[in-house]
Amino acid sequence: MASKQESASRLRRIEISLRADDRFAVPLSDGYSVYSALLALLESSDEATSAHVHDSNIGSLHTSGLQGPFGDCDRRHHKLVVPNTEYTLSVGITDPEDEAIFEALVSSLVLNNESLALTHGSLQVESFESTNATHDELLSEAAAVDDPSIEIEFETATCIEEAGSVTTMFPTRTAVFSSLLGKWANTAPEELELDIDRETLAASVIEKPDARSYQTHSVLVNRVDSSDGNQQPIFKQGFSGRCTYEFKDASDSVENAVTALALFSEYAGVGSAVARGCGAVSVEVQKQ
Repeated sequence: MASKQESASRLRRIEISLRADDRFAVPLSDGYSVYSALLALLESSDEATSAHVHDSNIGSLHTSGLQGPFGDCDRRHHKLVVPNTEYTLSVGITDPEDEAIFEALVSSLVLNNESLALTHGSLQVESFESTNATHDELLSEAAAVDDPSIEIEFETATCIEEAGSVTTMFPTRTAVFSSLLGKWANTAPEELELDIDRETLAASVIEKPDARSYQTHSVLVNRVDSSDGNQQPIFKQGFSGRCTYEFKDASDSVENAVTALALFSEYAGVGSAVARGCGAVSVEVQKQ
């Protein structure tokens, strides 16, 4: 297995377009089901890679869950997948074993034409497109923008645990970029580690949330066996919406580091449970 230093610090983002032939129910929080389906696809192609993703302590995958229009469902806490309607799924890969994970997904979804099989139905792949970058390229892209302004759209529930199990419900600069800093440190080569801390973030960055788009969420991220033999659902709390981040009296190095972290978030997701559909974002960086 490649070490952190030996990897090319490659990051991948895959955009998958899906369509169902039949109407079927999925949980309101579908990220958990989608992640399980992706693990099954990986296992069908490469059992070792699937096990690696499942057991990884650095968060190998980030998924958005299904994005698209859903119908109302009579079943509690569920929604309906609508036939002949496009749904999109974003998958980010930040693991040093990115090549093996990517090839296993290509083998299952593209070469073998397998579907994304959920509990009550399946979706077929219509398109599969990928882009990749390195941490070094993200730093270069960030450095090319003078006096940047960063707009982040938190597209799915973003769950950031700051103190034990205490979850922040607001896109503060320290919470968002400290989360990303930890993910960067877990995946970047040592020579590209970022020298920035919470105090610097608090002093140098300003968040300007869009109150009209702000929402809070409670999402299902896992199920565990309880002592009575039943499965206990595990929920996390989070937020979604748009927020702009700007700089005040920040050095060039701080501006570059924070901007690179924002660009990195599209590959890694923000906060916890990113493999199960939480923390999906889109980012726009422009000159103030």
